[in-house]
This record gives sequence, C-alpha cells and structure tokens, in this order.
Amino acid sequence: MGEGLVLGLGDPAADVVTVGGKGAALAVMVRAGLPVPPGFHVTTDAYREFLFPDTRHGDPAAFVRVAMPPAVVRAVEQAYDELGGGPVAVRASVVAEAGDLVGQYDTFLGVTGLPAVLDAIRKCWASLWTDRAVAYRARSGVAEDGLAAGVVVQRMVEIRAAGVLCTANPVTGDPTESVVNASWGSGSGRINADSYVVRGGAEVRREVVDKAVLGVPVLETSRMAAVLDTEKVLELVALGERVRELYGVPVDVEWVRDGSGFALLQARPIAATVAEVWNDSLVGDFLWAAADVPSVMTPATWSLVRVLAQARLGDVPATGNIGGRLYLNLSPRLAVGTALGLGRLARRDIPRGTEMPALPMSRGRILVETAKGAIPLLRRNREDRRRLPELLARTPARCAVLRERIARCATRGELLALWRSDVDSLLRRDCVILDAGTRADRTGERLTAKLQRLAKEDAELLAAVYDPEQARLYTGETDRETYVRQWGHRCADEFEVSVPRPAEDPDWPDRSEVDEAPPEQECEEAWDRMSRKHPKKAARLRGQLDKAAVAGRVRERARSEKARVFSVLRAFLVRAGELTDQGDDVFMLTFEETLTLLAGDEKSLRSIPARREAYRRYRELPPYPHLISGRFELDRTTTGTSTVDSGQESLAE
Repeated sequence: MGEGLVLGLGDPAADVVTVGGKGAALAVMVRAGLPVPPGFHVTTDAYREFLFPDTRHGDPAAFVRVAMPPAVVRAVEQAYDELGGGPVAVRASVVAEAGDLVGQYDTFLGVTGLPAVLDAIRKCWASLWTDRAVAYRARSGVAEDGLAAGVVVQRMVEIRAAGVLCTANPVTGDPTESVVNASWGSGSGRINADSYVVRGGAEVRREVVDKAVLGVPVLETSRMAAVLDTEKVLELVALGERVRELYGVPVDVEWVRDGSGFALLQARPIAATVAEVWNDSLVGDFLWAAADVPSVMTPATWSLVRVLAQARLGDVPATGNIGGRLYLNLSPRLAVGTALGLGRLARRDIPRGTEMPALPMSRGRILVETAKGAIPLLRRNREDRRRLPELLARTPARCAVLRERIARCATRGELLALWRSDVDSLLRRDCVILDAGTRADRTGERLTAKLQRLAKEDAELLAAVYDPEQARLYTGETDRETYVRQWGHRCADEFEVSVPRPAEDPDWPDRSEVDEAPPEQECEEAWDRMSRKHPKKAARLRGQLDKAAVAGRVRERARSEKARVFSVLRAFLVRAGELTDQGDDVFMLTFEETLTLLAGDEKSLRSIPARREAYRRYRELPPYPHLISGRFELDRTTTGTSTVDSGQESLAE
C-alpha cells in the first residue's frame, strides 16, 4: 500500500490522528479480532497531499473539481484491487470531530470502480467544508487547527438486518443492561424497530413491532416477525461487551447481519448522562480474585491495564474493573483445568466452599479456544523471554530520553507525534514484555512458603538474598544522582499513573529511608539452625533458593522497569494536561481519549465530572473481598452470598 497514504484497516498506525476518529475506532476493533467488514484507510496524509493552494474552506465544490494526486491514486488503486474491487462503502473519518457532528460528514454506499471510489473520497474530504459543518464548528467552539479527514473504504456486505446496540440502557442509563434495536435490511428509512433488553447474560424482555418502512416494501410475513432470536441477541450483546471492554466505557455500536453472521460498522462512547458504574462483576457469572494493586484505579490507569491484559478464553475477559480495583478472572483457569482433567490442581489455592460458577461453554469449545490461543501464546512467551534481558538493559536510558523529549514538547501536535513515533511502542511492545517478565518463574515464592512451615521464626532470614547493588545503596556508596535514577520511579502505588513519582520531588533523596537488609552473619546463623533441625531438607532447599534467587532478581528488575515505563506514561499525561489546560483531569480520561483531546476533539471532556464522582465514590468504600463470586453490589458495606473473603493473595499474583 502507498507509504503513509493508505493503511490496512487494522494497521497499528491507524490512530485518531492518522485516520480520524471513526477509522481509529474500527482499527481498534479489527486488532481485537472483532467482526468488521474488510477494507482500508485513506489517511490524513493523503488529505493533506490533496490540498491545493487556492482551497477555500467555504467552497467544497472545489475539492470535487481538482484532480487526485497521482501518488494517492496509485495507493488507492492498489488497496482497492487487494480488497477485490466491487461495491464498497466510503465514509469520512474526521480528526477533530465534535460529538454532535457525528453523522454530518458524508458517507457513500455501493460505490463501484476506481473512478467512483476516488470521486467519493474527494466528496468525503469536501464535506469538512460545507456551510453547515463550518457554521457548526464555529458555534460549538471546535478548533479547526489541525482539522483533517481520513476516509474509510470497506467492502459492502449483503445486509439482511441492521441496527444499533447500546451496552448501557440509553433510556435509564443502567450500565447492567444492554439494548439492541433491530430492523430488516439496512434499516434506512425505517420508522420502527424491534427492541431487545439483556441483563446478566439473559434476555429479560423484547418488543417486536410492526416494522413499517418508508419507500422500501417488506413482506407481510416479515413485518411482525422478530428480526433476531434470543441466541442471536445474546451473540450480538457479547460482541458489544468486547467493544465496551476496549473503550472502558459504555458504547453504542452500529451493526449489520448478513448470511454469515454479524459485522460491526462503528462504535462510539455513550455520552455520560447518569452516574458511572465501574463494576465488571455485572458482565457475567465469574470467580474474581483481587490483584496486588493497592488503590482504586483512575480511568487512565485502567486503559493501560487493558493494553497489558489481552489474553482471553473466547469472549471471557481475563481481567475486570470492580469498583476501580483490578480483579483477575479465575473462571477461565478453572474451566481449562477441569476440561483437561486437572481440576483439583486448578482449584488448589481456592478455599473450600467457594462458589465457582461454571463458564457458559461446553468442554469441547473450551478445549478448542484453549488450543487456538496456546500456540501463539507459547511462541510469544518464548520470544518475550529471548528479548527480556536486552530490554532490561536498555529501558532505563530509553525512558530517560523520552522523559526529556516529553518535557520539551511545546505544542499538542509535537506531543502527539512523539506518542506515535516512540511512546506508543514503549507501551504496546516493551511494557507488554516487561509485564510478562514480572510473572516469570515464581519458584522462590513457593519455597518461601515452605520455609514458613519448617522454620517460621527464621523464614525471613532464610529467604534473604544478597544483592550487591542494594548493598551499595545501604552502605551509602551510591551517589545522589545514581540513587534518584535507580529508585526515583518506585513507590507504593507505582502502577497508578495519577500518583507522583518520588523523583518528581527534588528533596525526596534527603527524606527517603531504605530498610536495611539483614546482615549476612544473621542469615548464616539461621541456616545453621535450619540444618540442625532439618538436616536433609536444608541443603536441598538452599540450593533451590539460590537458583530461584536468579529468577527472582530478573522478575524484580522487570517489575522495576515496568514501573519506570509507567513513570514515562505519567509524564506524558502530565504534559498533555498542561498543553490542553486540563491539568489532572486527564487522569479521568482513557489514553485514547487523551490522544483525541490532543488532536482537538474535546467531546470526551463531558465525561470527566461523572468519572470524578465515581472515582471519589469508590475510594470511600471499605475494602472489597479478595474473592468475588458472581454479581457484587458495590454500594453495600458487607459481603453477601456472591463474595468470599479470603487472605490468599497469591491467587492474584
């Protein structure tokens, strides 16, 4: 495809700046494996390549008269040929699109042949400058600096039914209910549509209406027939939940159905009109375990967690946000273990009597889904292990450079460009590998637990590992600058990006205190006592601990460098808050929303008050149970039948 002028529909470079908001949303869904009609993006670079010196913003007709640049023609021709030609949908995708402007830019359906496709692309670009669009932006205060449009070109599908899915009830605002509207055909011109409401994985009500149409006749037998049966409704809602998970907020999704199944055409966050609810225990009947995260997460942090937690079993999520706290979904692990005949092993850390809901999947499907993900996962893990040592070595210097470059960004555009060129890959590639490194060989923890049973009073001394780097720190041999560089990114809540890092405080090194490691002599004396008490086990355990210590140091370095990356992501958000005059409010936005804000689209700011209130509300709640089974009501201060309070924190590690 043409370099920089056309991108594949799911290309990682297809962000809101490169292809516009509509295109970026489609790209996210494609990369997540959701069903989206195939196609390609014509980028904002192609739009700028097309612009001509005498362009008058109030004269969209001028766009249609001007010839398309040869490079753009070649790029579009190649992409259209690779798509297979034939009828396509051509839709404008604007970078600085205000929420109320959605739908005001042009879309062309059933476009066939290269000349017609090129003409439709020009008309999409021209729709930025209609009198209506210009006037609306002026009234709404939407900045036109950096205004540009991508264009989405997608293969047309033979539509049997179409409609909109909302993952929160648009009438009541209830986030536990999804609502599906459905009509026959494309839905164009229809004045009535069926409505289906789903809660807790079950259809709770439906309204089938006379689907009268304007200008398009419908068979008499179809007018009162339900467009979707319950199975199809639940299938569609499950797709919507995956989209909601990608956004981190309720969404409405435009969908169509052809002979092969559902296809998603567009997704948008639903404007916040009611109090936000952060409670993924409502999305399905699962067993959740609290992760080792000490605080309620801001939306910015949760959006980063979703990038790192991509694994899933079919449609079942691996992680969830329950009251702003990170929970791990144990149900997939239990289901896979049971399907493989290893149920007892999978349940070994779970207290007896814990209610463990069964996944709504057959054993055969569980095995198929496991096999589909196992080979790519093994390959990725092998590649991650190979790259980890090199990544540990170069991450400190790379992060230091990026923090300096972030601080030097003087405009929103510069900061966006830095995200696209460097910071995005730091998150999506490097941090993903570092995160996997934090979960590497945990033999040392199991051995420490064994020491607790054999010699509880000496367990801490027996498990202590001599680290030369820490020793220099304890003895004062490390200078102030090195100390800040090595430890200034670490803190108790180091994976919450709204929390300042110690290095941000110039006086921190003078106030910091480091717990001293136990003297080596005390450790040896503890091992002497262990040898006398358990002579056969002591030597074997010490050898195992020495080997585990090597893996433990690697794992701790991976955690440290992951925290360092999070300090860079925090620096990016802080600078974004400064350049947009939003300050700490950027932590109430997802990272994708912050990028959109930097591009000039401020519609996400409307959600900030509701999110701040939700954040405050969840921080004031008492601690949640460590284990949660099924639906958990967050406004209650006592645990009910859906919860299990347990101190077994190793479950979430």
